[in-house]
Amino acid sequence: MSIAWSNFTPYSALLGGVLIGLAAAALMLFNGRIAGISGIVGGLFGRSASFSAGDKGWRIAFVLGLVLAPFAYRLFAVLPESQVDASWPVLIVAGLLVGFGTRYGSGCTSGHGVCGLSRFSARSLVATLLFMAAGFVTVYLLRHLLRA
Repeated sequence: MSIAWSNFTPYSALLGGVLIGLAAAALMLFNGRIAGISGIVGGLFGRSASFSAGDKGWRIAFVLGLVLAPFAYRLFAVLPESQVDASWPVLIVAGLLVGFGTRYGSGCTSGHGVCGLSRFSARSLVATLLFMAAGFVTVYLLRHLLRA
């Protein structure tokens, strides 16, 4: 393994982390909600009958912000190159597994890892450790043992 030091961007990574933290804090402060993407998107598609029409408005705005952010970024800088080395069937199965995992784990990495840890939630600490461990094991199995 080698590190491409020319692509190491600590300042933009720091700024991105600060912006994520500020957005999560603002949502909690002004709306009393956790910025967990699976819960936000789940509320849009009627996962619970307790959501009102006003509750859907902020959820739509949040998701639109996620979708439109790269276009806003493009106004000021060139988007970084990305390459996905997987077929559509693999991506679909992966997406379904992530969806299943977020339901089974009662949240996603953004809800537990960003918001839960900042609230010193023991449950979120365990969930985040398990997310990370599962990711490490999966990458090790696929990249080193199975050479996929």
